Amino acid sequence: MTDFKHLDAIDQDPAETQEWRDALLSLIATQGPDRARAMLDELARLAHGQRVGWQPERNTPYVNSIAVEDQPAFPGDLAIEERLASLMRWNALAMVVRANKAYGELGGHIASYASAADLFEVGFNHFFHARDTQHRGDLVFFQPHSAPGVYARAFLEGRLSEADLSHYRQEIVAPEHGARGLSSYPHPWLMPDFWQFPTGSMGLGPISSIYHARFMRYLSDRSLLDCADRKVWGVFGDGEMDEPESMSALTLAARERLDNLVWVVNCNLQRLDGPVRGNGRIIDELERLFAGAGWNVIKLVWGSDWDGLFARDHSGALTRAFAHTVDGQLQTFAAKNGRYNRENFFGQNAELARLVEGMTDDQIDTLKRGGHDPVKIHAAYAAAAAHRGQPTVILAQTKKGYGMGTAGQGRMTTHSQKKLDDAELLEFRDRFRLPLTDEQTTSLAFVRPADDAPEMRYLRERRAALGGAMPRREATCEPVAVPALDGYGQFALAASGKEMSTTMAFVRMLGNLLKDGTLGPRIVPIVADEARTFGMANLFKQVGIYSSVGQRYAPEDIGSVLSYREAKDGQILEEGISEAGAIASWTAAATSYSVHGLAMLPFYIYYSMFGFQRVGDAIWAAADQRARGFLLGATSGRTTLGGEGLQHQDGSSHLVAATIPNCKAYDPAYAGELAVILDHGMREMLEQQQDVFYYVTLMNENYAQPDLPEGAAAGVIAGAYLFERLGPTEGPGVTLMGSGAILGEVRQAARQLAAQGLGVDVVSVTSWSELAREGAAAGAAAPYIARLLGQTRGPIVAASDYVRAVPDSIRAYLPAGRPCATLGTDGFGRSDTRAALRRFFAVDASSIVARAQALCAAVS
Repeated sequence: MTDFKHLDAIDQDPAETQEWRDALLSLIATQGPDRARAMLDELARLAHGQRVGWQPERNTPYVNSIAVEDQPAFPGDLAIEERLASLMRWNALAMVVRANKAYGELGGHIASYASAADLFEVGFNHFFHARDTQHRGDLVFFQPHSAPGVYARAFLEGRLSEADLSHYRQEIVAPEHGARGLSSYPHPWLMPDFWQFPTGSMGLGPISSIYHARFMRYLSDRSLLDCADRKVWGVFGDGEMDEPESMSALTLAARERLDNLVWVVNCNLQRLDGPVRGNGRIIDELERLFAGAGWNVIKLVWGSDWDGLFARDHSGALTRAFAHTVDGQLQTFAAKNGRYNRENFFGQNAELARLVEGMTDDQIDTLKRGGHDPVKIHAAYAAAAAHRGQPTVILAQTKKGYGMGTAGQGRMTTHSQKKLDDAELLEFRDRFRLPLTDEQTTSLAFVRPADDAPEMRYLRERRAALGGAMPRREATCEPVAVPALDGYGQFALAASGKEMSTTMAFVRMLGNLLKDGTLGPRIVPIVADEARTFGMANLFKQVGIYSSVGQRYAPEDIGSVLSYREAKDGQILEEGISEAGAIASWTAAATSYSVHGLAMLPFYIYYSMFGFQRVGDAIWAAADQRARGFLLGATSGRTTLGGEGLQHQDGSSHLVAATIPNCKAYDPAYAGELAVILDHGMREMLEQQQDVFYYVTLMNENYAQPDLPEGAAAGVIAGAYLFERLGPTEGPGVTLMGSGAILGEVRQAARQLAAQGLGVDVVSVTSWSELAREGAAAGAAAPYIARLLGQTRGPIVAASDYVRAVPDSIRAYLPAGRPCATLGTDGFGRSDTRAALRRFFAVDASSIVARAQALCAAVS
């Protein structure tokens, strides 16, 4: 067994040491722990002042944080709750094993829920509050691999049928059999009345839960919604804590004092392939990490049947033994039987052996870890719910595959265990004393007691007291009226050639929208750390930057009209240099309509290169959660942010955005186009309440903004419209298509070609992806883009500031018989002027002219 180096130095004066110990114990006994803490704090300050170089250890002993004498009485019927948990374990196991006996390719997970079942059940029975008329509901993020257990509970509650359970991971064929397919992991898009939060991409659930908890404070502080009595609960895995997103916002949660947030980390000590920390202790590591970040840490390590052993252990042998037992060995102990544990753990020395002298091997085998003991779990949850001033994490030790015996408990292969043979099934039945015959067991019969059975009555009563069934997603909210476009965007519709960038046009429209009495308070402007870059500094004074403590300092620029202003009721969420945090904030606001029943409208503006390319998985999760809002990819395209170079030049975000079905992506060239897109999107999301979100790219390049052509609005939304016609109306011609920053180059090329006597039709493309989607959906009908181009003539040249695959996406829907060439910015970006970059990537006017001439020559 691995043994760590003992950290205690040789005691050179044991008698003096004992005097100090006695003094501390006497202080605790006579004046209590508060006085003892104060004295230790004072000694620590004194030591620091003398530069002793001492820091207290971040780790506490490997025992429960809550002492037996501090545990509250368990408020439920423990026997019934244990029977219910056993039934859910069985139905979850049966669901996965059935699916894989019938279709070996379906997959699924048993071991994760086997370890987390009691953690879930105590929450369901005593803490997780659903939305009802008196309470707006807690938010619960469920460990994704434990989804079968949540389905099993919904089956007992009558929310899912036996046919539904029989179609786990069969979402396509289930309706053919009168059932609903159950998604592999929590997916609101696939089960929109059931799951609230997608957690299947590990690491995104933890960071999302933090920003949801913070957004609830934001709603309360802005007096939009009282969230004071609501909690955010997250049940996550210890292996999941290795994901950077899991850890990246811990200090924010502590800094914001989010005591409405409770994480339960299921420390079963195993990830997919083996131990999380085979040569260390993940609970110790996480304790140090969370405590250092400012969280309240509750360790839930050992179950009630260990209490007697600790009480008899007057020498501290157990605590010392655990201090030198690494997780790889604890996993082995979980996988082995009582005899092995007696010989290899308790057999380490005479003190440990004496502690279990009166116990049988079976009793040793069934010693519970803390995460399997409802009494201990309840005590930890109650302490977490009552704690104030900090977020809380409960580090709950469990066994992966708990109760699966030789089929999977603590085994290296347990995560992938999807099938059990008859003997293993019977062993599981006996382990949890399930009311099943041998034939019912081996045939994997689902179990649901009669409606009037004590277990079923208890199940319903507990959930009724907590607002009803969970998880349950609701989407009902009041629509929000959108003001008339000509009120906030007239300057863009009739720009009259005024020079500005589309970024500046957006900021001006946003400022106008914020002034609207109905919509304005619902807008959530979000930036990572780039408000000044995007010209948004004027909004600092207009609506303020949200701060849970207001502004405790006089800003350096206090005399400026654009001074930095933080306020408790501030509206802007300025997230610092954290795109992951900003997109998590955006998701919280974009799903407020379903999570809180209050529609909000987030606008997150950022360097476009740091959106889909950097946090694309988080955007996918937002899509799954049916987000509604705007993502603004500023300084977009590969040639507009000239001097920044490779990493800052975006040539592919529109390609990635096109892959997300409910993301509508637009690349407008002009402010008038942008205004129409914003207006349409707001009405679609706030008034029609459609589950879509918009990605709109913006440029920082100033150029003359024309008036929006009359009748063009419908084409702007469809994805393209005929912008202008130049040159002769008879004879040879060519059609030039362009979007965003390159439309200006296209128009310049059109003027050169027209001067050469060629008729030119210029088509402004606002969305390549919307054109492609409409074309794919058109079937036998003529696609919109084919009908539009039917009004034009000659070969087609299509150009954008993105890779050629973006304009190429509509090639299949162009009119037959007309040659087409696409121009784009394939390759790595680099630094130079806009003109040099466009020449380099061959998307400048000269390149467009040359390609058009070549195509025309080929067909003449």
